[in-house]
Amino acid sequence: MNEEVGSLHERLARLEQLLTAAQRKPAEPAWRRPTSRESRWAVSAAVLGAVALQLLLPERLAFHPEWLLPALELLLLVLLFPGPRARKRRTTSLLRGGGLTLAGTVSVANGWSAVLLIRGLVRGSEGSDARTLLTAAAAIWLTNVIVFALWYWEWDRGGPVARAEGIADYPDFLFPQMQSRELTQADWEPAFADYLYVSFTNATAFSPTDTMPLSRWAKLLMGVQALISLLILALVVARSVNIFGG
Repeated sequence: MNEEVGSLHERLARLEQLLTAAQRKPAEPAWRRPTSRESRWAVSAAVLGAVALQLLLPERLAFHPEWLLPALELLLLVLLFPGPRARKRRTTSLLRGGGLTLAGTVSVANGWSAVLLIRGLVRGSEGSDARTLLTAAAAIWLTNVIVFALWYWEWDRGGPVARAEGIADYPDFLFPQMQSRELTQADWEPAFADYLYVSFTNATAFSPTDTMPLSRWAKLLMGVQALISLLILALVVARSVNIFGG
């Protein structure tokens, strides 16, 4: 009799544990936890690098007037830099809008130069001097890496401010640290340097490496970047071979 009662108590205890486990809410994903906001020093340095690379391009490959877009980029950079200290929603919205405008401005400037370079290579009017061709192509390619790093950084989970507040339900990029939390800090969040690395590896490998795009826009953006890099490198290499071979 005592054994039956003991067995019944064990079953009831087990049933209670199962009911408790079923009612327990799943653990909140790490990317939903609020973290401290990211410093913008790395982004500012990258934008300054992009401006310098644009100014190094030959006049025929630059957007005219040549000073217009670089000056606009510098102005936006100065206006946006104090932004992270602000906490008001209106200021945050203006900061995000300004950041997207800055990324768009750099994209227009570099896209214009890339189109002119590719058109000149196809027509045979560009690349009479190998050194000048390689320098211009390298500047455009590196700026392209910075441009897409800005887009990844600004769009992933709603941007840097939204990532810090843990607003998004799902990530757009899956970093290795998000899969193996035991290998990093509990409050780890991707910073601009991480997106710059993603952009660089995608531009060299023409495909994702260790960080996987999850959302459709992320896949599309990485595909566009890989295509641009492939066109630039293939045409420049082909033209350089012709120059050295001739």
